[in-house]
Amino acid sequence: MSGTNIPGTSVPCCTTCFRGCRLAPGQVGACRARGNVGGAIVPTGYGRVTSLAVDPVEKKPLACWQSGSTVLSLGGYGCNLRCPWCQNASISQVGQDGVGWRELAPADVASLAVRLHEEDRRMVGVAYTYNEPLVCWEFVRDCGELVHDAGLSNVLVSAGCVSPEVIDAIAPVIDAANIDLKSFFEETYRMLGGDLGMARGTIEALAATGTCHLEVTTLVVPGVNDTDEEMDALSAWLASVDPGIVLHVTRFHPAWHMLDRGPTPIPRVYSLADVARRNLARVYTGNC
Repeated sequence: MSGTNIPGTSVPCCTTCFRGCRLAPGQVGACRARGNVGGAIVPTGYGRVTSLAVDPVEKKPLACWQSGSTVLSLGGYGCNLRCPWCQNASISQVGQDGVGWRELAPADVASLAVRLHEEDRRMVGVAYTYNEPLVCWEFVRDCGELVHDAGLSNVLVSAGCVSPEVIDAIAPVIDAANIDLKSFFEETYRMLGGDLGMARGTIEALAATGTCHLEVTTLVVPGVNDTDEEMDALSAWLASVDPGIVLHVTRFHPAWHMLDRGPTPIPRVYSLADVARRNLARVYTGNC
């Protein structure tokens, strides 16, 4: 799963996501967190933590899982998407030389989570978040196994644009997830450097995992994905996957490369949430 050689060449191709980066020794992929080391594609960002905090689960956002509890949230660097409005661009759009980080082994993460849980029983586990955690999915898997062994939970916050094999590898350790479904149109995903098919596949796979509570977030960006028609199609599809899926319809605020427009009008967010409620019973608004 780390990489395969392209026929007729010795240069391996990363198989973590849709990009399929072909990397010569010493090169890193578009995500900036995977690279060719000694002829093999490996997660060069493994264990390199840029952000660490204890957050309410509602901040992930998770509205219908362990309400009132907290999680140890950690993030690294890198992302395989290029959303121009990214709120976390300072860590998601850089590599190892673009941000400060410290190295934590999975055992360190699990031990810290246990200590925090002992200090406050409301702290129920670890959330992999802030950047795109699945560009270093091996770290999520390895931490997740130890966190489970300690009797705690794992939360994934991701855009979900990774291969089915990656989801198969991490799904057994994920207890709750929020997947960012950025649009319901492939052309929008192409603009973001993403892949709608992979995002949909991740949602389908996690919805079918009986041990994973699933919620979805759609950030409403003016002029990008703010029509009734798109929200109706998106929410109808989610309902076809699982009518119990929780959807968060959230408000855009200008950030990074998208400072050319104002925040989403609050009435528009509420109106689109009402559109989604035609298809889903549990729809929440955020950032309003």
